[in-house]
Amino acid sequence: MVELKTDTSIDAMYEAGQVVARALTTVREAADVGVSLLELDELAHDVLRAAGATSPFLGYRPSFAPTPFPAVVCASVNDAIVHGIPDGYRLRDGDLVSMDFGAQLNGWAGDSAISFTVGTPRPADLRLIDTAERALAAGIAAAVVGNRIGDIAHAIGTVCRAAGYGIPQGFGGHGIGRQMHEDPGVPNEGRPGRGFPLRHGMALAIEPMLIASGKDGYHEAPDGWTLRTNDGSRAAHVEHTVAITDGGPRVLTERR
Repeated sequence: MVELKTDTSIDAMYEAGQVVARALTTVREAADVGVSLLELDELAHDVLRAAGATSPFLGYRPSFAPTPFPAVVCASVNDAIVHGIPDGYRLRDGDLVSMDFGAQLNGWAGDSAISFTVGTPRPADLRLIDTAERALAAGIAAAVVGNRIGDIAHAIGTVCRAAGYGIPQGFGGHGIGRQMHEDPGVPNEGRPGRGFPLRHGMALAIEPMLIASGKDGYHEAPDGWTLRTNDGSRAAHVEHTVAITDGGPRVLTERR
């Protein structure tokens, strides 16, 4: 079932989204050569505590997962696409990092992700991240009343495929509200004019995932969570929580 949020509820989701934005900004600024993923996870946890918010990631266990997720941030490095578990790995010069983070505040959830490089960037990584951001912007631009989910999916997929990148099938965005994952699903590729109609009050987490090699294959790592590219190529993941309104899309996790 798709819940339509009131304008007051959307304002409350914005507050949760701003906790997410602050955490991702904090993590991005702290990420440097030699810093461990566990240290970044703890910094993100500090932002939650300061805001009086909780983590929808910590302890989360969907049907596919062998164990509850043990952290507040998903930290995916290089060939990891999404769902990376923070550990003692220390960032190295040239790493490509994707950080996904969520917060629940006063009964409402926010969810967002960023990708960035550490130290000296590879030009190919910068192109990959830039394309992911452009795909996200295209998806957000399509998130307007009167369109359908397929229009968002088509906008994202068109940008990704035109640049020659792969798209991991079966993973994409989702509805969001009182829970982190709600209906409807938001694929990263699809046909325009198809799927659930977009209406004022819907809230969606829109999240392109790109594979640099142009191939779509991925596999689950032994930890049961991390998804990695089959060919070892690098991946990028970006995301915003967006409200569909009569005045146009409202990005609730915008970073200032």
